[in-house]
Amino acid sequence: METSSIRVLVVEDSEKFRKFICSMLGERPELQIVGEDSDGLHAVQRADELQPDLILLDIGLPSLNGIEVARQVLKLSPKSKILFVSQESSADMVREALGTGAHGYVVKIDTGSELLIGVSAVLRGDQFVSRRFAGHDFVGASDAVASLEF
Repeated sequence: METSSIRVLVVEDSEKFRKFICSMLGERPELQIVGEDSDGLHAVQRADELQPDLILLDIGLPSLNGIEVARQVLKLSPKSKILFVSQESSADMVREALGTGAHGYVVKIDTGSELLIGVSAVLRGDQFVSRRFAGHDFVGASDAVASLEF
């Protein structure tokens, strides 16, 4: 990874969990948190303003859910990469999330062990999904299991 700063927007409605995510990201000096949001509509505006390199995005957000946020953000900030971090753990939800153009999906319960791996994979341009989905076939997600092997 380059030594230049990677600009990150964290969108999570639970303040406690958002702080946890930010503290994990703080372990990586190349990651710079440029914004935090708890509301879907506001997150779309912030992504448009900030044009972050990476957006960590929850699905269950007030005013606009994360799936719709991702769709809108990728039109306004097409170079941003999105990694969903959600409590939703159904394969259908992962498929829908990745279908927005997002690069990855981490289930919240797996954040402690998988968030930084997922961030690295997504920033490399690989697609990443939590290990719990290793047996599922996601269209375009063929790199997901390979990224877990290192």
